[in-house]
Amino acid sequence: MAKKPESTTEIKFESATKKKRVERPWGSYEVLTSGPGFQTKRLTVKAEKRLSLQWHRHRDETWVVARGTAQVTVDEDQHTLGRGQAMHVPRNVHHRIENISSVEPLEIIEVQTGDYLGEDDIVRVEDDFGRADSE
Repeated sequence: MAKKPESTTEIKFESATKKKRVERPWGSYEVLTSGPGFQTKRLTVKAEKRLSLQWHRHRDETWVVARGTAQVTVDEDQHTLGRGQAMHVPRNVHHRIENISSVEPLEIIEVQTGDYLGEDDIVRVEDDFGRADSE
């Protein structure tokens, strides 16, 4: 009979069944799963809408396009990403996602990693909906 290890580390994940859709002016997001130092979200961006030009103090983000075509701004660089393409955004770097379709929604899977993942770790530089902060 196999001996059970004396010391194990258990990582607890928040259940995906607790998903709650959060509406935003640009579309919506829902947390898919989270654990120590990470969180995954599904972002749905309405046609011809974009998120704030923003940055984060405590987290990095990696975006994977699941559906649609995104215009992604990272610092001064712009990239067009299609389904299956990804972009990594380090903390403290200005970034934005825009849905360039006039018809179809854009769906992004976002993976956040860092020491703090709260929604209040967003500094908005520009915003189409009047939510920009002063830096």
